[in-house]
Amino acid sequence: MISIIGIAVVFIMVLGGYALAGGSLAPIMKALPFEMIIIGGSGVGAFLLSNDAAAVKHTLKDLGKVFKGTKWQPQDYQDLLCLLFELIRLARKNPVAIEEHIENPEESSIFQRYPKIQADKEAVNLISDTMRSASMNYDDPHQVEEVLEKRIEANFHHAMHSPHALQSLADALPALGIVAAVLGVIKTMGSIDQPPEVLGKMIGGALVGTFLGVFLAYGLVGPFASKIKGIVEEDAHFYQLIREVLIANLHNHSPNICIEVGRQNTPAHNRPQFAELEEALKEVKKEAA
Repeated sequence: MISIIGIAVVFIMVLGGYALAGGSLAPIMKALPFEMIIIGGSGVGAFLLSNDAAAVKHTLKDLGKVFKGTKWQPQDYQDLLCLLFELIRLARKNPVAIEEHIENPEESSIFQRYPKIQADKEAVNLISDTMRSASMNYDDPHQVEEVLEKRIEANFHHAMHSPHALQSLADALPALGIVAAVLGVIKTMGSIDQPPEVLGKMIGGALVGTFLGVFLAYGLVGPFASKIKGIVEEDAHFYQLIREVLIANLHNHSPNICIEVGRQNTPAHNRPQFAELEEALKEVKKEAA
């Protein structure tokens, strides 16, 4: 909702301020379709030229994040801590029993209690692969931490491609606006024998290209890139939390200490309260019993 409000404010303040200052929207509306074809079309072409099909698809999908916001909410962080607590507790109690959950998480009764996390393949794979390594006595915490860090970093780098691609497009749009404006000037110079009032309208139409390029870059595409970047960085904390808890587990801390390490490393606005988490963990113990 806040993104929609932001877009509305941008349009109202720019066009409304122009209109209140006595400007006429008629020349802008008349030139807008043609300038949009030049600027928007060349921008899309440049975007397609500089990215492969997978990156284009990924970016288009990520545009929805501008309006949806972050994927992981405070309740999801608490659910993740409860899930990890249950898995660690079972692995300590019965190392054989944990195998069915990490080898086939889609059918796991533990994972099924947390459907949103279960639906995220990367989160499930991070948990399963790390716990599988521990069950194979690959339990050097520093080695596992390094592997996890590289894996999370690679996934983060991939997720950041969308905001980088959009920011590159935003950087190009003002120049493409100048291209459209220059074409408009060329058209105007071809009609230099026309009266001043005609030439004035033609020059005004040409300048719409410069306006549109700068407006799209700094009013829409650039902010879209910044918003997606912030969301990707925010959601990355969820996977970092998995790393923190599982590394604490490899250091042979008790399950409660492992979960507290994770809680303390959760961003403040998503961090569950200690008492609330304790109650949730008690419910987990009751269900397991």
